[in-house]
Amino acid sequence: MKNDQFVAADILLLSTSEPNSLCYIETAELDGETNLKVRQAIPETAEMADDIVALGHFDGEILGEPPNNRLSKYEGRLNWKNRMYALDNDKILLRGCVLRNTKWCYGLVIFAGEETKLMMNSGQAKFKRTHIDRLMNVLIIGIFIFLCVVCLICTVCCGLWESYVGFFFQDFMPWEDFIPESKASGSASIALMVFFSYIIVLNTVVPISLYVSVEMIRFSHSYWINWDDKMYHAKTDTPAKSRTTTLNEELGQIEYIFSDKTGTLTQNIMTFNKCSINGKAYGDPVDQHGNALDVTERTPKVDFSENPMYEKTFDFYDRRLLDLSNSGDDAVADFFALLALCHTVMPEEKEDGHLEYQAQSPDEAALVGAARNFGFVFRSRTPDSITIEVQGETRVYKLLCILDFNNVRKRMSVILQRNERIMLLCKGADSTIYERLDPADANLMEVTTAHLQDFAQDGLRTLCLAQKEIDSDTYDAWIKRHHEATCAMEDRDDKVSAVYEEIETNLRLIGASAIEDKLQDGVPEAIANLALANIKIWVLTGDKQETAINIGYSCRLLLDEMEEIFVIDGEAYEVVESQLQNAKSEMQKILQQHSMEHQHEQAVTFSNGRMGNKARKAEEFGGFALVVNGHSLVHALTAKMELLLLEVGTLCKAVICCRVTPLQKALVVDLVKRHKKALTLAIGDGANDVSMIKTAHIGVGISGQEGLQAVLASDFSIAQFRYLERLLLVHGRWSYLRMCKFLKYFFYKNFAFTLCHFWYAFFCGFSAQTLYDPFFVSFYNVLYTSLPIMAVGVFDQDVNEEYSLRYPRLYTPGHLDLLFNKKVFAQSVAEGIITSLVLFFIPYGAFADAIQPDGTENAGHKEFGVAVASILIVAVTLRCALDMSYWTGFNHFTVWGSILFYFGFTFFFYANMWGYEYMGVARKVMSTATFWFTMVLTVTILLLPVVAERFYYIDTRPTLTDKVRLKQKISMARTKSGDRIIRRASTMRRSTRSLQRSGYAFAHSQGFGELITSGTNMFVQHNGRLASAGSVRSRPSLPSVKEEALKNAE
Repeated sequence: MKNDQFVAADILLLSTSEPNSLCYIETAELDGETNLKVRQAIPETAEMADDIVALGHFDGEILGEPPNNRLSKYEGRLNWKNRMYALDNDKILLRGCVLRNTKWCYGLVIFAGEETKLMMNSGQAKFKRTHIDRLMNVLIIGIFIFLCVVCLICTVCCGLWESYVGFFFQDFMPWEDFIPESKASGSASIALMVFFSYIIVLNTVVPISLYVSVEMIRFSHSYWINWDDKMYHAKTDTPAKSRTTTLNEELGQIEYIFSDKTGTLTQNIMTFNKCSINGKAYGDPVDQHGNALDVTERTPKVDFSENPMYEKTFDFYDRRLLDLSNSGDDAVADFFALLALCHTVMPEEKEDGHLEYQAQSPDEAALVGAARNFGFVFRSRTPDSITIEVQGETRVYKLLCILDFNNVRKRMSVILQRNERIMLLCKGADSTIYERLDPADANLMEVTTAHLQDFAQDGLRTLCLAQKEIDSDTYDAWIKRHHEATCAMEDRDDKVSAVYEEIETNLRLIGASAIEDKLQDGVPEAIANLALANIKIWVLTGDKQETAINIGYSCRLLLDEMEEIFVIDGEAYEVVESQLQNAKSEMQKILQQHSMEHQHEQAVTFSNGRMGNKARKAEEFGGFALVVNGHSLVHALTAKMELLLLEVGTLCKAVICCRVTPLQKALVVDLVKRHKKALTLAIGDGANDVSMIKTAHIGVGISGQEGLQAVLASDFSIAQFRYLERLLLVHGRWSYLRMCKFLKYFFYKNFAFTLCHFWYAFFCGFSAQTLYDPFFVSFYNVLYTSLPIMAVGVFDQDVNEEYSLRYPRLYTPGHLDLLFNKKVFAQSVAEGIITSLVLFFIPYGAFADAIQPDGTENAGHKEFGVAVASILIVAVTLRCALDMSYWTGFNHFTVWGSILFYFGFTFFFYANMWGYEYMGVARKVMSTATFWFTMVLTVTILLLPVVAERFYYIDTRPTLTDKVRLKQKISMARTKSGDRIIRRASTMRRSTRSLQRSGYAFAHSQGFGELITSGTNMFVQHNGRLASAGSVRSRPSLPSVKEEALKNAE
């Protein structure tokens, strides 16, 4: 394989182009992380290099684990040339990785196709159908049963009529020759044939054309999404796209959103924003009096152009820090020197002299880059030295030891020597650094803690920095113990950690750094509005727990006002179960206590119009959040514990699952689908999100930096997470509203139309004679009544897009299936039956003995059928008009045009020139006052109760939609104002726990320090410097803009 090539199978790495057989890969498709990972081939196989002949003769035998879905682990061995070599994950390239900064590599395929770990984590493609589709199938079966019952009634009645009447009138209406002559047999035979005749006559009650109309409406809804320029991302030239035409209305019923983090909520771009040095905070621009100012687009940035090594993409707004750095302030110099020295970053100097950094984590890249811009440039490193350039002066430090980072230590340290002075530099979480500080730093620690809390409230990722000087005797004694621990054959890790603890004591605090993991634009506002729509959001990410929690605060998924955040991080089954049970008990206890307090507050009495002294305003309940680690999720998703996990999760306002595999993401989604019976939506941007996108009812892919796998597996694709708000609250809600209106009306008009045949059966001896002209039956759904309801289904909207976003609670009816369900269907059918009764019997009474003005009869079957059909068209069309909430010129055209078209086409089709059997009937019927009076009377009787009912409910029990529509009408009547969309604000009380939370997050992994000190990831450049074999891509940095305060939705 060559550089930048996609790895298409699980491969054992044999040899690479890089020194020491190193290989750099990007695993964004697997875990969402864009920082580079290192893999290394076995030294013996690496000797083959790119010798095709030697590779062709490779005859090793691999014994390994069977195909499985564990992305982070591989166990096997290679038998080759009578030797045995251990194989682990560090020697494997998994499908989904991308080769980076490596010219070429050779490997042996271990698993391919469906047996690869990536595919084992991918769910199977499922045919998705909407809830309304499934309901319609049940209703159609019910309608067919209803049809059979009606036909059976007509069959029985026909048999009775033929026995008591028809048998004796054969001189006038003779039976067919094949009918038995006996009364009983003949009547039964005729009745049996009439059953099938009525199946044909009344078949229009089963709406076959319904499915065609539904698909046409959904097709139109898909194009509204595709054409929405407010969901178009100009920067990447990416529009929103509906990749399916069958799931649109389901967007209006989503209850749970499962979201990836990296690339979905965040841009995966880290920027150095603020810091605290020696008790002083820097980062915010200040005025001439030293007061902090808000950062806006017009805020001037600090000019770093005097530094020839500065990064043009770096933005900073506090000039004071640069001035102190240039003036040689000791505290500032110590701060940036630590950032330039305490890390595992690898530099590479390009041919044009440009210096690039390859960092294992974006956090480290941001910190080292910040030091570079402030004049402390990390230039090169060897296994035993680090070279930096300080304000143009080159300094070489001897690297004595790297005390590597891991998730338990939550810190890393380096021991350096320069000018016979040995220093330990340390950076890590505030909780671990504070425990190891010298007591003399108590006051400084208190001030720095306040700064850390301010940074954490801003959603920044923080690290504390500290150092100490070590005398040579202490170091010599310690390094011996360190060597013994690293060579131990038993409990090596524990012994090494204990040795680290010995030296990392009595540190002197330097300060703290604050990095922003840049969110995508509009993410906090979108999440706030979706939460107001009563949509629960679960974040499923492969990132570390601290990183996930930090981003949760940044995007307002986690709020400082929450009562408690419960962390489930046990590794044993019993521990996980105990943690979940304890969390459940604690939540129920707090909920019960809050309920009692609320009842007490409601019981407060009022006197003289004033509230009693004991009364107080009820504090809004903050809710809970749950954080679950991936290794804990393994146990929590077992059959015995999954319901407990679900119960605890549903008690929370927010759930974050971190360090999860793609398969675990799908299992969490499936858990909610199976037991909550709620509609789910999964959104992600990488191949590691494909399984949950396929599992959820709706899958949304984001066209991000991690490829198009998520988009290709999705039902809808958007460019930014913020567009999900509009996709659901506007397009989804409108689609659901329109589809429900369409279905209610469609069933109503079909029952009103068809059951007139049934009432007519009582007057035609149940002979299956049709009431209407056969051509009218054919044209009813296709020409006469299709356009008005299609206009409702395609264009209708109860409130406009602005108010749909301003009042997200309008979305909640979809959660409860309020707009179309079995009850609403029964009401529509009942209205259709009543309408058919009125449509038949009022014209029947009017035309029973009707005569023309010239005295001729006007009461024939054809005249009566045309009269009923004409009144039917007017009544159902005006009934559709009552359902229209959004009137445009096209709506008027469809409503009045349909009525005029019917009358015009009927006159034309019944004209004398065609010689049709209904020739002249329309002119004959419609030329009488009886017809027009009957039409006005019938339509009034049908529509007046509907109008009266709506006025009554709007006046006495208005819904939120009614109130918002009124507000919209008033607003439109006034002068157009610049009102902005109202968002949620944090008006709840803050819990004491939230005021002390840490902003620590560091996306770093263990093991990179050992790789550096071994020198295996370095090679000699032509200029004699040691540098890394890889380089990172440039990291664009955006201006830091403070998030706007969220406002309460009205």
